Amino acid sequence: MYTNLNRRHFLGLSVATAAAAALVACTQTPEPTTAASERVMPTDRVVAEHETERPSSGNAVAQSLNAAAFTAAVAGKPVTTWGYNGSLTAPTIRAKAGDQLNINLVNDLKDATSIHWHGLALRNDQDGVPGLTQDPVAAGTEFTYDFRLAHPGTYWYHSHVEMQRERALYGALIIEDPAEKLVYDRDWVIVLDDWMDGITGTPEDVVKELSGGMSMSGSMPGMDHGSMSSTPSPSGGSTGMKHMLMGSRSDFLGGDAGDVSYPFHLFNSKAPDQAEILSATTGQVIRLRIINAAGDTAYRVGIPGQKLTVTHTDGFPVQHQDVTAVVLGMGERIDALLTVAEGFTPVMALAEGKIGQALGFISTGTGKQPLPAVLPNKLEGTVVDGGQLKADPTVTLTDKTPDRTHEVRLTGGMEKYDWGINGKRFDLTKPLENAFDVKAGERVQVNFVNDTDMWHPMHLHGHTFQVSGGGARKDTVIVRPKQTVTVIFDADNPGQWLTHCHNAYHAERGMMGVFSYIK
Repeated sequence: MYTNLNRRHFLGLSVATAAAAALVACTQTPEPTTAASERVMPTDRVVAEHETERPSSGNAVAQSLNAAAFTAAVAGKPVTTWGYNGSLTAPTIRAKAGDQLNINLVNDLKDATSIHWHGLALRNDQDGVPGLTQDPVAAGTEFTYDFRLAHPGTYWYHSHVEMQRERALYGALIIEDPAEKLVYDRDWVIVLDDWMDGITGTPEDVVKELSGGMSMSGSMPGMDHGSMSSTPSPSGGSTGMKHMLMGSRSDFLGGDAGDVSYPFHLFNSKAPDQAEILSATTGQVIRLRIINAAGDTAYRVGIPGQKLTVTHTDGFPVQHQDVTAVVLGMGERIDALLTVAEGFTPVMALAEGKIGQALGFISTGTGKQPLPAVLPNKLEGTVVDGGQLKADPTVTLTDKTPDRTHEVRLTGGMEKYDWGINGKRFDLTKPLENAFDVKAGERVQVNFVNDTDMWHPMHLHGHTFQVSGGGARKDTVIVRPKQTVTVIFDADNPGQWLTHCHNAYHAERGMMGVFSYIK
């Protein structure tokens, strides 16, 4: 199951999948092992034993999820897409740390599927990566995910097969802390997404166009995508191309902001003209739980004229910081506190470096709701991303010399749209051949070195790492062009764990690999 994969099944290894990048260890790492007997596989006894060591509340939370095609409306336009339980908005699953989560997935799609539990330190055989941690859930069959929830925080779940996440196969997972010290009156779960399925084409159409590289549009070989001067259309596109976005730039992200043109940006599945409204009382404190489920868009989130107090990133507490706005890369989550003002308060998520926004409102029942067109198109001042925050002392990793260091070089570019890691791709028939080896109990240092002209939100399954220099505890971190981000993590969750760029299209075209526990 884990080493003899056909191409169709192995494609589930990506966020959206296809060819992926192999990771090569640095000189401190022994030569990679290849034999399954020398690796800790998802079915090994130690994985189940480790699960029993996680704290248990004795409670169980159950949810049924039916993956199927259905018809819905996006910005008033009818679309046929794929989602859970017949809705663009999948169920928000709520539980407490220590609870047992029991999820029955019924696959009524025409294709195989799976569910990945993004950000969770969970048992390896429940991680939802077909071909690596489980067999794909075939069309017309069911699969039950059953695992213990180790840590509180804001998380999410999504399909990990091909481009399925670029439809509506995702939802929020909120794990509450029984010993919560943060003081607030209520929370608001906000899921942001860039949407094109059924409007301008399908995710597969986008992959096909991007895969032709820049040469398909007549661009000169070697030309820097980030320096293109094409003017985006009102929908965020560029003349002569249906899906490829050119001319999108963000100084905050270090240059090129994204590859894909989207007609809509959604806030809890709603376009700005049909914005969701949260009713509240003046003076209440709202905990915003913000999740970026997009495929190619970072969002700058804030409220005009009012500060947010950032409290968590990727589920873990940080030293509180008052900011004008916070930028979330794909896969990242931010928790922030907001004191409700009188009237309508717009919660804005601007598409970073692109045209467009997602939007919601908090209303006290007075005043007039402003139209999206009259709201500011900039949020400037104190702007941070999760990787720039500092960990709360309660979750800071202890000082320790790394036992093992890996260099993960992010490679590739727009000319051939051939993203990778360390200049290599997976051998689809030997997914573990060039894996990054680690052993249980080790302190591991990872240097994410970005050799490309694009930014990449790098994600590690099954663990949280800490950004060097006392930075935040995270599972997804922005790595800017020509920069290096160093992180450390403790190898405390045995198994085979994917790492990849959480830009769905970069992962689809090769920017992935595996951290592999060896015996």
